[in-house]
Amino acid sequence: MKHVLITDDDAPNRTLLSHFLTKEGFRVFEAQNGREAMATLEKQSVDLAIFDIMMPEIDGFALCEHTRKNYDIPIILLTARDQLSDKELGYAKGTDDYLTKPFELPELLFRVKALFRRYSLASSDKIRLSNLVIDRKNYEVVDGDAVMLPPLKEFELLAQLAEYPGRVFTRDELIRLIWGTDYAGDERTVDVHIKRLRKRFPEAEKGFAIQTIRGIGYKLEVSVS
Repeated sequence: MKHVLITDDDAPNRTLLSHFLTKEGFRVFEAQNGREAMATLEKQSVDLAIFDIMMPEIDGFALCEHTRKNYDIPIILLTARDQLSDKELGYAKGTDDYLTKPFELPELLFRVKALFRRYSLASSDKIRLSNLVIDRKNYEVVDGDAVMLPPLKEFELLAQLAEYPGRVFTRDELIRLIWGTDYAGDERTVDVHIKRLRKRFPEAEKGFAIQTIRGIGYKLEVSVS
């Protein structure tokens, strides 16, 4: 399930967008101003952000610039103004798309889906997990300015679970996916590597947990706070 952040100081408009996108299968986070949006981005795993431009204190342009510098996610700016100079500034601040009010809700959905397709093609080697970026191409985990290089099998196991948060994998599935069908060891290998990952990435610090499903296997869950 994709996570979308909607930031708008207009409560009815925010609620309308949230209700519509929730019905379309997205998990939606709401923020009523730029400060709340920044706090949400720090705590939650967000896949796409929708920002209204006209907000007090921190407007959509500033929020867009902050998000682009710190997160690799698509951004849509919403505005009641249709001036070319505003659009130019929005794109200069890092937005991916720009939608002028009033607009039809299906049009917003088309644009959201298009951005997800574009980002999926551009960043298929990278998985965002809370504040971490799992780089499958370089076999590294990036945490802010820090770069971690876990042992290969730990890395592959983490990437497999992180690509499908909330999905339960049996031990046998993980053996086949990570170690291969000709692996001669037993399923306890998975347990050992999970234990190491939990120690390497504590839930309280990293914002996610690998949960044991008794008698079956494991799943990764992003913490909600």
